[in-house]
Amino acid sequence: MKSQLLAATAVALLAFAPAAAQGAKPTPAEAKAFVDKAEADLAAFNQYVAKSSWVRATYITEDTQWLEAKATGEQNELVTRYAMEAAKYDGVAVDPVTARKLKLLKLYLVSPAPNRPGAAAELATLTTRMDSTYSSGKFQYKGKTLTLNDAEDILAESRDPAELKAVWEGWHSIAKPIKPDYVKFAALSNEGARGLGFKDTGALWRSNYDMDADAFAAETDRLWKQVEPFYRNLHCYVRGQLNDKYGDAVQKRTGPIRADLLGNMWAQQWGNVYDVVQPKGTTSSYSLDKLLTAKGYDPLKMVKTGENFYSSIGMTPLPETFWKRSMITRPQDREVVCHASAWDLDDRDDIRIKMCTKVNGEDFYTVHHELGHNYYQRAYKDQPFLFKNGANDGFHEAIGDFVGLSALTPTYLQQIGLLDKAPGADEDIPFLMKMALDKIAFLPFGLMVDRWRWEVFSGEVNPEHYNEAWWKLRLKYQGLVPPGDRPADAFDPGAKYHVPGNTPYTRYFLAHIYQFQFHRAACRQIGWKGPLHRCSVYGEKEMGKKFNAMLEMGASKPWPEEMAVFTGEKTTDASAVADYFQPLNAWLTVQNKGENCGW
Repeated sequence: MKSQLLAATAVALLAFAPAAAQGAKPTPAEAKAFVDKAEADLAAFNQYVAKSSWVRATYITEDTQWLEAKATGEQNELVTRYAMEAAKYDGVAVDPVTARKLKLLKLYLVSPAPNRPGAAAELATLTTRMDSTYSSGKFQYKGKTLTLNDAEDILAESRDPAELKAVWEGWHSIAKPIKPDYVKFAALSNEGARGLGFKDTGALWRSNYDMDADAFAAETDRLWKQVEPFYRNLHCYVRGQLNDKYGDAVQKRTGPIRADLLGNMWAQQWGNVYDVVQPKGTTSSYSLDKLLTAKGYDPLKMVKTGENFYSSIGMTPLPETFWKRSMITRPQDREVVCHASAWDLDDRDDIRIKMCTKVNGEDFYTVHHELGHNYYQRAYKDQPFLFKNGANDGFHEAIGDFVGLSALTPTYLQQIGLLDKAPGADEDIPFLMKMALDKIAFLPFGLMVDRWRWEVFSGEVNPEHYNEAWWKLRLKYQGLVPPGDRPADAFDPGAKYHVPGNTPYTRYFLAHIYQFQFHRAACRQIGWKGPLHRCSVYGEKEMGKKFNAMLEMGASKPWPEEMAVFTGEKTTDASAVADYFQPLNAWLTVQNKGENCGW
């Protein structure tokens, strides 16, 4: 959250006047003085924007939207000023720390505003309004008013294709009003990015990974090629099972899959249709949903259990303020942003989560994930302000996902008393199937969301073709189609939070690879000899020390150096994904014999 939560004041908006402005080449000392001032100004007012954003997210009203828009507009204007000033020190022989801070300053904003009067305020108003339109979205179905939570429950539980189609289309209809704002937002953001020397906003985003923007795009292509064969294997098997369930009239045995049949509004995770696609002849002896209910878990106990995991690997318990100030359940008396997120409101110890927690396996995992952000935030709290962030944004997502890989194992469930006894190897395929339906199914979606935005920002796709381009990419990467023809005015990208919420998405694709790389390294460290998918690092304090050493570095070093501190590896390697899922991939290959895979 922190990259979007910087504050500003009128005083801070006064331009910093470097020596370069008087025609002299700036000195290294002047560059360092500039960075020190920028850092101090940004840090001093950070809580203003952080708290206004928290209030708006947990209490959506006209007033709180206005307050957040005002604060973030001032923030954007301030950081854009400083980012443009930072460019004036290009080529100055500064020390490595100052050089890295100058680079991070230029990359700090996800969407910088143009450097002209009123632009920052306009951009902030657009982003706040898009986020709030999405978060308060509702539609009518069978005489009832449904929220996204309601719609998600129906998609997860219903097996009536007509109902699935109606609810899927109902939710996607809420995004139509977002499109005009998104068109204006993209133009403003691009103008701001060009003012900082980037081709467009997409190029700015791709420059945030310690490599050239084009090289990063090629790197994501390389990683996708490593995992694509497994995804296609899973797609082929699931499509066959859906065909067995629904017949050719609903889901053909060849070609793409109908997006509303996969149990998730965006078909980004398929675990909710496990009952439809579960392996024949072998069953899982437990349901995490039912275990949590049977053991009397409530939302608070879910979060306490997550905290206990991090404590078990040597991390200090969460502060008392976390429990007093977090939003753990959905309030009944007001509109809120239910999308789960972790917050750092003072760059020290005021860390919180915001969730509408339900007692189920999905949120059990989400709790462990979101707390990963909080523990990361606290680990780097002693770094200078510009280094108070993840090694890259994929790292920030991967920390909790890495812990989540242990948290879902039967090994861990037994360790904390949810299971009396971990099942035998005969349940490995059902377990891995459940994991793949979430982890492997996600990978192409994790890639294509930003692929779409990169095309929008570059001008390759114009507003008249937004929706067409979205479905072209969903077909290419996911092998999916909508349940029916889409209206001419549909804006289906806007029905996914991260688009109106303006959150880059490639971070999640990277995180789904990093987490397995971290998991494999951690399991090697503890001397684990069994299958990788059964390894739990719960209670492993020595491993925790090494892990925390990486977290404490924040954004102070290029990510390959930070990764090496924990894993000993300096490149991203999706072979850990293959190692984890190897037994399932072999099983799927046998099941798919004779099928016409692909789309």
